[in-house]
Amino acid sequence: MEAADLRNAVPPARVGPFFGFVGATVVLAVGLTAGPLVSLPGDLATLPGAFWIMAALAVVCDARPFVPPGQRHTSAVFPSICFTFAILVAWGPGAAVAVQTAAVVVSGWRLRHVAWRTAFNAAQYACALAAAHEVNQLGPGAAFADDRLHWTDAVALAGAAVAWFVVSYGLVSTAVRLRFGDPWWPTVRRGLGFELLATGSLLLLAPVLVAAARASAALIPLVLVPLFAVYRMARLSADQEHLAALDPLTGLPNRKALLTEVAEQIRRHAERGAQGMPDGHLALLLIDLDRFKNVNDALGHAVGDRLLVAVSDRLTSALGSRDMVARLGGDEFAVVSAGLTGVDDARRVADRVVRALAEPVPLDGLPLDVGGSIGIALYPEHGEDFATLMRHADVAMYDAKHRNDTVAVYAAESDHNSAERLGLLADLRRVLESGTTDRAASRPIGAATGTEAGTTAGAAAGAARGGDGAALPAGDDDTPVHQGSRRWGGRRDRPTAHPDELINQIITGADPVRRRAGRTDDTPAIRPPEPTPARQWTLPAGPVGSGPADDTAQRVEVGEPCGITMYYQPQVQIATGEVVGVEALLRWRHPRRGMVDPEELIRVAEQSAVMRLLTRRVVDDVVGQLARWSAAGSTLRAALNVSVRDLHTGEIADQIGDLLTRHAIRPDRLQLEITEGALMADPRRVLDTISRLHRIGVAIALDDFGTGYSSLQHLRRLPLSEVKVDRSFVLGMADDPDDAAIVRSMIELAGALGLRVVAEGVEDERTWRLLHAAGCDLAQGWFFARPMPADELTAWLARYRPVRPAGVTGSRSRPSG
Repeated sequence: MEAADLRNAVPPARVGPFFGFVGATVVLAVGLTAGPLVSLPGDLATLPGAFWIMAALAVVCDARPFVPPGQRHTSAVFPSICFTFAILVAWGPGAAVAVQTAAVVVSGWRLRHVAWRTAFNAAQYACALAAAHEVNQLGPGAAFADDRLHWTDAVALAGAAVAWFVVSYGLVSTAVRLRFGDPWWPTVRRGLGFELLATGSLLLLAPVLVAAARASAALIPLVLVPLFAVYRMARLSADQEHLAALDPLTGLPNRKALLTEVAEQIRRHAERGAQGMPDGHLALLLIDLDRFKNVNDALGHAVGDRLLVAVSDRLTSALGSRDMVARLGGDEFAVVSAGLTGVDDARRVADRVVRALAEPVPLDGLPLDVGGSIGIALYPEHGEDFATLMRHADVAMYDAKHRNDTVAVYAAESDHNSAERLGLLADLRRVLESGTTDRAASRPIGAATGTEAGTTAGAAAGAARGGDGAALPAGDDDTPVHQGSRRWGGRRDRPTAHPDELINQIITGADPVRRRAGRTDDTPAIRPPEPTPARQWTLPAGPVGSGPADDTAQRVEVGEPCGITMYYQPQVQIATGEVVGVEALLRWRHPRRGMVDPEELIRVAEQSAVMRLLTRRVVDDVVGQLARWSAAGSTLRAALNVSVRDLHTGEIADQIGDLLTRHAIRPDRLQLEITEGALMADPRRVLDTISRLHRIGVAIALDDFGTGYSSLQHLRRLPLSEVKVDRSFVLGMADDPDDAAIVRSMIELAGALGLRVVAEGVEDERTWRLLHAAGCDLAQGWFFARPMPADELTAWLARYRPVRPAGVTGSRSRPSG
């Protein structure tokens, strides 16, 4: 991500400390080597030919130093080191420093270093040679004094090599630390292994040169052979490592290089964040090209490869020097953008990518459109490691595709595969496989622990979901909480009283919870026996199978079984007030989380095989409940929702047919509800399944009518018996003329096609009357009753008295109080 010219640049905020250190190093080097250098001219005449050969080789070899790719904070490997260290051992520090300085000047010219960098390199080598000389002097003094190398000489030479390396590497690491602001120890550790191997080998080769020089100066050039071999092997190894980090088609960094870069940038940005710097954010952008498969299929892979190369060129040209572009494979690219102040900066980077891909790519005279979907994950908000950022960027990218958008920033609510949801899925599978269910839950609905959603389980495609979408209360029995007038799930307070005394009695009497809430001391009420108060236990906070740890303990009542259970909400014939059916609503009481939101439950299960187990459980429970009601003399019809996954396999038709036969239930007492989204997902396969169900005699209803994209052609062809007007329209009928007009139009359309109409979300008397005037057949909602378990429904039905909306008078029958 750093451009080449940045090697000679210093960040403005670090100019003072850095150049102060460089100046101090130069002054120290001059002080340590001034004496030997001053006396060097008088010694030149006495230096043998071996010295001059070594000096010439040192300068020539440094004209082609080895610069390892990717070693950002380490200097190049200079072969002159072995020659100057040998000169130090044999002829003293003055000659060694002079030759090393000349070699550094030549290499600096070849590498286009600025003057301060060449001066620092010469100074740090001079300090290293001076330190090595002092350590070497602690030994016998002159190696090979009697043409033999003693063990004391070897120890002294090894110590001198260590001193050289410690001083040189320490000075370079300190300079890098001051220049880039990196932490001390990571700066020292990075590249240490490479430097030990490369520089250490050169230093240990010096005694061999000294021995060769004492034998014959003609042997010195032979050292070039192993030096060249080592150089070539190192070059090939570095090239292979470099190529392993590149995409062979586009030449961009690949996933391996991306991982390394992100890890490096995370470390840097963590330091910036700790210092309170505003540019402490890092963005990872994941780009997936649109319509690339069409290009491959239509024009061939060769054209597809050329398109990828053109796209990579556009991306690198559009982004700045601080941005790294990588290709992950196929038509996926990634961008790492460093030094951002927040999500707005990341979006600006994404906008540059969008503009780069907006223009068609001309290939062989054919303009090819290659837009893309971009997902953004930001450090540290969306993750603090590569794996997390990559996964979250992928989630955001697919979220952008799903919403037909170009750019999306990661949002937790879009992540359907989080660790919490995976844990919840595992818990759900265990519950379904163990057969745990709460068929006899006799607790009043209002005493639910946790969050209970009365929405239909699985808004887009659920096994069984709530008809009116009202959220079940999270408090005590007398505090109902539900969804209200806002069209997409807003909340409002339920009206508690009506000016018309008769209507107020009707409203209060129709709902047992309202009856309890509205009863006064002088108003008699028929109530079931109060249940024995249950003891309460406190569970420790923290995960129990799934879900995030809560800061507070959750309360679970003894005697309240945890598991899958079915609630039922009455469906009332508007004209007569008779209860003719119910809708089955799925509930799951988790041992730690309490009631799980049915929509979340279906989102978790829908994309896995658990959906099949869940559907089987729901169908078994509902048909079994119909059998129990039949035995008690009731002929209620039950409706339940099924997912698009169930409709694709067709297995559900066989299961329902077997269950109806086994329990001797008339098929018309069971109704399946499908959403418009499920219908449009694959009309052919869905039509095949529901046609089989229709032949069995099971009624089919179209749920959420008016919110999807189904055409009238599909509506005409399907074997439907009923349509359900979505609650988003029904809730606003009383106050919004547009909603009222839409509902009336839907009712008229369904009536013209011979379909029964059910209105969801009926919550007040005025809406009830408007629906009757519009000719709606059935209604369900909190105006009549909330969802309740089967045994509570039985008690409610025993108290219920039909109420007709037309011509309400004092002589009319009313619900029992």
